Amino acid sequence: MAIEQVGIVGAGQMGNGIAHVFALAGYEVLMNDISEDALRAALASIDANLDRQVGKDLISSADKVDALKRISATQTLADLGKTDLIIESATERETIKTAIFEDLVPHLKPETILTSNTSSISITRLASRTDRPEMFMGFHFMNPVPIMQLVELIRGIATDEATFNSCHDVVERLGKTSATAEDFPAFIVNRILMPMINEAIYTLYEGVGSVKSIDTSMKLGANHPMGPLELADFIGLDTCLAIMNVLHEGLADTKYRPCPLLTKYVEAGWLGRKTKRGFYDYRGEVPVPTR
Repeated sequence: MAIEQVGIVGAGQMGNGIAHVFALAGYEVLMNDISEDALRAALASIDANLDRQVGKDLISSADKVDALKRISATQTLADLGKTDLIIESATERETIKTAIFEDLVPHLKPETILTSNTSSISITRLASRTDRPEMFMGFHFMNPVPIMQLVELIRGIATDEATFNSCHDVVERLGKTSATAEDFPAFIVNRILMPMINEAIYTLYEGVGSVKSIDTSMKLGANHPMGPLELADFIGLDTCLAIMNVLHEGLADTKYRPCPLLTKYVEAGWLGRKTKRGFYDYRGEVPVPTR
């Protein structure tokens, strides 16, 4: 299964980061989104992030030019059918992801591998809605993709060895490190990370500490580079809530119950950095705690 052309569904923060690293590694990349504005913004972000790497002497100017030449964009999902590997990186909602794969299937080459960048949804269940569950995997990048070294590789119950080996080889070519996870809710990273964030929100909810004191405690007391509430804002509070709901529903354990305060923030539309308000208010020059 030689992989040279890669299709990416979704041009958001994760999608454009994935396109960035694949293009730098020499792959031809076709990025898809339903929004022309999203595609235009994604290409601008990739350009700016490549510039940042040039400025830090991580890549050369020629590397940047070559990478940008390898990226093209389309609003037509069917165009991705000609690629060797497809990575779905749409909104973390199963109904949306399922619809994307069902729309893709009629246009795929027989040898095309399908993957999802989902952070928590069952790979086995997503694969079952396609014509090739044996050629379907979870391919979960960490955010921000150009910086974070880990990729979780998740096998569904039907994933065959050839598909796993092909995806493993791709991770090595990207210069990243893979960790193999079984197909259980939230896999490894988010199975551990999200309950910690949820517990930090409960600590705020119960008045044990303020936003500032909770984040300072974990940064200076546990040597975390970001506090858990700051990290939640960076990830997106809607994404945090979605993953906690997957854990709660999938494992039927009350220890995964989302904190009511997290739900309240999401209902208010205060989703973190992307909406300028979450546990911090980002509308000024310096982020200010909202509680």
